[in-house]
Amino acid sequence: MESGPGKTGSGEGPGRPALIPLPRASVEDTGLPLPEPDPAGVPRSPAPLLLEHRVLKSLLGAWALAACSPEETLTVEEHLGECGACADEARRLREAVGLLHPAESLDLDPTLRTRVLEGCLGRRPPRIPVPDWAAPYDAETARLDALLQDIGGAEWHAPVRLRWFDGEGPVSRRTTVAGVIAHLLSVDGLVAVALGLDDPLGGTRADEGSPAGRTEAYWAASHFPPTRALRGPWREQSHNLVRTVSFAGGGSGLLPVPYGGFELPLRDSMLDRAFECWVHAGDIAEAVDYPYEPPAPRHLHRMIDLAARMLPVSLAERRRAGLSSPPARHLVAAGAPGRSLRLEIEGAGGGEWLVPLDSPGAVGSAEREVAHVALDGVEFCRLAAGHVPPEEAAAGQDGDREAIKDVLSAAASLSRM
Repeated sequence: MESGPGKTGSGEGPGRPALIPLPRASVEDTGLPLPEPDPAGVPRSPAPLLLEHRVLKSLLGAWALAACSPEETLTVEEHLGECGACADEARRLREAVGLLHPAESLDLDPTLRTRVLEGCLGRRPPRIPVPDWAAPYDAETARLDALLQDIGGAEWHAPVRLRWFDGEGPVSRRTTVAGVIAHLLSVDGLVAVALGLDDPLGGTRADEGSPAGRTEAYWAASHFPPTRALRGPWREQSHNLVRTVSFAGGGSGLLPVPYGGFELPLRDSMLDRAFECWVHAGDIAEAVDYPYEPPAPRHLHRMIDLAARMLPVSLAERRRAGLSSPPARHLVAAGAPGRSLRLEIEGAGGGEWLVPLDSPGAVGSAEREVAHVALDGVEFCRLAAGHVPPEEAAAGQDGDREAIKDVLSAAASLSRM
């Protein structure tokens, strides 16, 4: 039975309001002494307060937010067992409070693994540490492997479109999630061969050892479409690469890794493989409708730095191919300062780079800066991966428009299958 103003309760006479204890704040306001603690020093359990129904009803919002004192909470909850109207209102308020909490992502923070490893290694340094320049590859392959562990069997055959920029415009190649892992396995094999490890292509002939040629050769040699069975060999190879460069030590970073038409030192090649692993993990996540975060900021910075350092060579190759205007009278000797573009990368992993415009051997010069481009870090990486056409890159621009166009196109031309 409900109790409220005008109702009879606990021996009160007819017509008298039910007496319910006052809230603690009201007792203090009266100046009356507060209950003394137990003589043994142990605080007494909160006792219900005598409050009127209208006061109890006004406390429901605070109760739903868990903002009541222990005495008030006990009093309200005892009342809710007796008053159906207040119980319904309390339930609605508690449900509304639940909606105020933002939804939490079930996906781990991409920096969590790095933080945990740093904490562990800070307590007990490794006997054989992973070189700094191999850490991004180690982290990105582990993140991709975690994504692959979560997807179902049918999702391995979900369609994926590999995208890149061939110098003149965007191109793409259709494959599947398993086909992407075959691609990563094939191209990581270039690093494996340089380190003296087994080539995943075995005796298969690959066109000039280029990433695209190796991938096409691997796909063509498969008797059946790639399946989830590729996850094991790919992950084992990535473990072997990290283990081998760790045993080889930091000095192995200068070992050349051929890519067909060019080569990179091992330290840059491992960054290149980390970058491609992240980009293609994003392609896979998009295909299976799964969220995927950028790398940890310090790893992202290393990847952006590699792309920025490769821009002068990409500019020179585009000029030789007739895809951009020649520097003409601006040619400078190797090692000399030349016209430069200031590349400002914003956000996590960002920084500033002076990109020489006239020769791969020239030195960037703030005094000879002719243009300034500002891009978000992830947007720049999408541009360098060929996922954003240069004319559509969201960039802040100032200065020589021709130089800006050439640099953005050179960044997109860094991409490949």
